[in-house]
Amino acid sequence: MLAITPKTRVCGIIGKPLGHSLSPAIHNASFQEKNLDFVYLAFEVDDPGPAVQGMRALKIRGLSVTIPHKTAVIPFLDEIEGVARKIGAVNTIINDQGRLTGYNTDGTAALRALREAGIETREKSVLVLGSGGAARALTFNLAMKSPPASLKILGVIPDELKNLVQDLREKTGVKVSGDPLEESTLNRFLPESEILLQTTPVGMHPHPDQTLVPGGLLHPRLQVFDVIYNPRETRLLREASARGLSTASGLAMFVYQATDQFKMFTGEEAPLALMRKIVLEGQERISSSNAKAQSSNKFQKTKKI
Repeated sequence: MLAITPKTRVCGIIGKPLGHSLSPAIHNASFQEKNLDFVYLAFEVDDPGPAVQGMRALKIRGLSVTIPHKTAVIPFLDEIEGVARKIGAVNTIINDQGRLTGYNTDGTAALRALREAGIETREKSVLVLGSGGAARALTFNLAMKSPPASLKILGVIPDELKNLVQDLREKTGVKVSGDPLEESTLNRFLPESEILLQTTPVGMHPHPDQTLVPGGLLHPRLQVFDVIYNPRETRLLREASARGLSTASGLAMFVYQATDQFKMFTGEEAPLALMRKIVLEGQERISSSNAKAQSSNKFQKTKKI
């Protein structure tokens, strides 16, 4: 490993929580593989404003941005790249001599992952769970590059949902509508949908057994994509697979958005195979840790009995 010196270029990730994030592992391994004098750190922050100011002051080269700051960071940036501006969310910030520009690599990565899994949204009825930064990136890219016949978005935050639906209508012309994410709306819209896109954190480590979708609503004509990559197979995907449905996890999306970020940080192509290997190894470690914790909890309960 290269020694860290005053000349080492710093990159990182901001968000909360970050205990599940594999971004530091894959980027640091990739820097080492390419013999680059870079280091990647995790910054768990509540307020993105001071974090972005610190990026400028400390001359941090690049930041990945994750939940819940993908839209909140925008007012603190100097410029937003065209597609990211339409989306209204960024997942990458690049510092060029003090000028901060926001980009979004989530949407193109998600489309690549969907196509790799054989899930084609064009002229299909698509149901999206969530209306945050990931949903924005995904729905705008779908609308611009593979427009569905209809797009229904179920969200938790009313203003966020309203703004996303309005922006999609005004900026893309796609047929879209929004409703609250509730049991009644799932019961109403899921049976008539062909593709389900899950973009919320529900089911993410450390709560892999949570799901928004009752298993009984997963019908045979449905294809399911979950943006979560940790764990690789969420409860939603496990239950969909058990019913024989086509599924795709967020693993490929995560790796592809990271390769794009790596190139922006360094100017060099990312080692794709290494990144995928590091993510898979990280998922195995976390799964093993979770299994040990569950076993320990069961043992403690047995002792109490």
